[in-house]
Amino acid sequence: MGHRAGVTPGPVTGGNELDWPVSTHEATRFILDRLRDSTPLDGAPTDAGRTARQDEPAVLLAPEVIEGDSLAALPVCDPGSARGVSGFGAFLDGSQDVRVVNQANGIPVVWATVSATVRERIDRRLVSWQGRRPLVSRRYYIPFRYVEGMSGELRNDSRVVDTAAVADSSGNFPSPHPAALLEAAVKRVQRDRDDLEKELAEAWCSIEDRVLYVDGGIAGSEAVSASRLVVGVVKSHRRIYATGDAFRILVRLEPGYRTSIFKVSSRSRSAVASWYLRIRSAAGRDALFGLIRVEASLTEDIASRADEISRWLIAEGSPLALPDGRWDKMAYGIRHTEEFLRAVS
Repeated sequence: MGHRAGVTPGPVTGGNELDWPVSTHEATRFILDRLRDSTPLDGAPTDAGRTARQDEPAVLLAPEVIEGDSLAALPVCDPGSARGVSGFGAFLDGSQDVRVVNQANGIPVVWATVSATVRERIDRRLVSWQGRRPLVSRRYYIPFRYVEGMSGELRNDSRVVDTAAVADSSGNFPSPHPAALLEAAVKRVQRDRDDLEKELAEAWCSIEDRVLYVDGGIAGSEAVSASRLVVGVVKSHRRIYATGDAFRILVRLEPGYRTSIFKVSSRSRSAVASWYLRIRSAAGRDALFGLIRVEASLTEDIASRADEISRWLIAEGSPLALPDGRWDKMAYGIRHTEEFLRAVS
């Protein structure tokens, strides 16, 4: 397939013709003239992202096994032998930087940059994908109903997101508690990041014929979850698809082994095939050390594909993704992509 067909490169843009800020300092100054009674803050990065990501309870769920009768440990390769060759043609990841730059009578004004990119492998080097340039979006996240004195240009700009516009299923709007409003803003930032990653993954599926490594799940897009060209890798394990004997098999999984394949589905997301893979030994470490969960499309040959994909993932474990603290689960290609995003965002 052609690399460039059907896709127009360019960063995310939007809104009116305001001279939009591109740095935290500019974002702090910009809002002072457009939001009455606002005061500047230091704009330090917030850890609310970690809190919002962990509001989902840690649970064990029974897996819907589709390979064999029950969850089992299956050998893939010997990770101690010579590294194999990976079939991944590129890596996709996104990033977010969330800062509270102002406050208005106690209400946080959030400024966030979200970005996503694909880095393709050419002659054993990772370079920017020619199909799409990196996507970068810079927005304010403000709960309109709790903030007085907003200028019309802020209210009418598509780059200013109202984080208290929608009520929940009980008809309640977000609490005016500053911590609750900050968490609501971070969740919306995460959704915007997911949208950028989804846009790039769908573009890849439409014009490429190589396999894309996605950092995270792939069930958020029907087109992506159905494509053989995308593999998702989940490094966090708030939800573990194993109970009882299956859980004991999972935590005892040896490096170079995967579990049986199971189906992951929900009402709001597409169904995908999934399995766990141990890429590094957990001897003397936490039971989840070196453990990843893989997502791929549900195909008739998924069992043989799972073995092949697993070997690719083990191969991607070298070189180590140090000094990142998640090096036991992270491919070097994803670390490289994150470093690139920090440079361009």
